[in-house]
Amino acid sequence: MHTSAGGSAARVTLSNLYGQSPLTIVHASLAVSADPDTAAALVDTVRQLTFTGSPSVVIPAGGRVTSDAVRIAVPRDGDVLITTYSPTASGPVTYHRHARQISYVAEGEHTRDVTGAVYSGHSTVWRYVTALDVLSGDADGTVVVLGDSLTDGITSTTGANRRWPDLLSDRLRAAVESGRDQPRYSVVNAGISGNQVLVDGLGRPAENTSALRRFERDVLGRTNVRAVVIVLGINDILRTPGAVDPERIVGGLETLVGRAHARGLKVVGATLMPFRGHGGYTEAREDVRQRVNAEIRAGGVFDAVVDFDEAVRDAYDPRRFRVEYDSGDHLHPSDRGYARMAEVFDLDALEGGAPAEL
Repeated sequence: MHTSAGGSAARVTLSNLYGQSPLTIVHASLAVSADPDTAAALVDTVRQLTFTGSPSVVIPAGGRVTSDAVRIAVPRDGDVLITTYSPTASGPVTYHRHARQISYVAEGEHTRDVTGAVYSGHSTVWRYVTALDVLSGDADGTVVVLGDSLTDGITSTTGANRRWPDLLSDRLRAAVESGRDQPRYSVVNAGISGNQVLVDGLGRPAENTSALRRFERDVLGRTNVRAVVIVLGINDILRTPGAVDPERIVGGLETLVGRAHARGLKVVGATLMPFRGHGGYTEAREDVRQRVNAEIRAGGVFDAVVDFDEAVRDAYDPRRFRVEYDSGDHLHPSDRGYARMAEVFDLDALEGGAPAEL
């Protein structure tokens, strides 16, 4: 996993949310990666994880657990290896489908291995791990980016950390290092591909819980969260037969903002980017996008607005992506598109807290 802040200690959260039976973790470890493209760890950085003092833990179906903190020098803008060993099958695995990062798989118990040689299997998903908390002198808090595939970064280059929240983190760090008076925030990417503001996905529990239902878990439940960025709404348009009422989307966004304000959190929101040329495009859906964007730009929804639509659209056909910012599917950005999103984000928008209620 790639880090956005460095520190002197860390802890890991493991989830069995979608499991149908208890998940037994006999051993788990945390180490600093020797290189972004290898399962090898830096010598003397492997730390055994414990759970209330025990090296093993049983996570019930639907549950999660956070390890005890271990002393380890976590690099900022670096990579760490989180390794778990389970001796028995646990049924469906709780995982993040579009990690855009290589994970490594081995047979047997190798949580203390530093060479990486036994990890012959490769995967592009993250299993079980839902959080890495770092005791940091680099950051004063966390900004959580709540989004869908556009934040998840499913068309970014695997292993290159070119999702736009990665690049936002780089900009925040560079601003502080240059002496600018900017918030010292780490960045949590809470993007889930296909996510909607209003509607859950299928399954029990829902395989893609709506933003309204996951806000407590994925935003308010994060450690030391100070600000929220919301980049959602396009899937509500695309996945609704016909055309969804734009006021329903705006109302859902306003509900999220209200929940954030109740915790004293500032909320930055984004306009919805163009998608003409995509298979789901219709003029009726485009009209909904324009009406939602008009409400967002009017300033009555969020505390501050980043206009991603204006940043990436084609000047000659504003309903489309500018070609160099288009991944090719006319919905998701290319690496250059993600870079553009991070570039136009006003870092000053993250300063301060929620506005006072009058």
